[in-house]
Amino acid sequence: MRTGSVFGAALALTLFTGGVAFAHVTTQPGTAVKGDRATVAFNVPTESDTAGTVRFEVSLPADHPIAEVLTTPMPGWTQRVTKTRVNPPIESEGERVNEVVHTISWTALPGNRIGPGQFASFQVSMGPLPDDVDQLVMPAVQTYDNGKAVSWDQPRIPGAPEPEHPAPVLTLVARPGAAGTAGQHDQAPTAPTAPTATPDTTVTSGDNTARWLAGAGLLVGALGLIAGLRRGRSGKRRAGVAPEPRQPSDRARRHSRL
Repeated sequence: MRTGSVFGAALALTLFTGGVAFAHVTTQPGTAVKGDRATVAFNVPTESDTAGTVRFEVSLPADHPIAEVLTTPMPGWTQRVTKTRVNPPIESEGERVNEVVHTISWTALPGNRIGPGQFASFQVSMGPLPDDVDQLVMPAVQTYDNGKAVSWDQPRIPGAPEPEHPAPVLTLVARPGAAGTAGQHDQAPTAPTAPTATPDTTVTSGDNTARWLAGAGLLVGALGLIAGLRRGRSGKRRAGVAPEPRQPSDRARRHSRL
């Protein structure tokens, strides 16, 4: 029963915190590649049980300006884009850009809203994304038809509980295969690797070694055979066995006949 109570409490806590996290204004997808272009959707849920969302505004980071920002038409909503000058101008794909988008706002037309228990996605195409930062924090303001406005601008602090109204964040990651490229100039130079033998060199070396070993084996075998014969003769002499008489040669036979 205790185990079941603990499990039930943990499950309830997980569902509760998960529901709160889901109700936040978030970006989808939450990650993008540094230096690339990305289509980011701002998911805006209505947390109120009695009011509906009729306006949403997001601010892009001024310290990391993005050269090109495009919006997608949304039926039943109007869009308004404000720009700001950048000094010095930024270079993007061979062009100098003097103005960049600072804020984007969507306002519902009469009779339209994001009702309780609903959410809407506001899509934005942006790029090239900066390559010198790991995330883009984009504060937003959500306005309800009862006049209440909620600011989603609280920063997330690592190791601390999630704030009540965190700012939407787009995490930027390195391009696949580009890991370890950052900070190469700060690393100590690596020692040059020794040249490796080519397949032909390896085969020739192995062939010469095999021949040398074969010749050495034959020489050892011959020496062993001679030693064995000498040991055999010595053994016969020690045992009293007279060696077999040597047969007279043909020349000795002729002399004996004479």
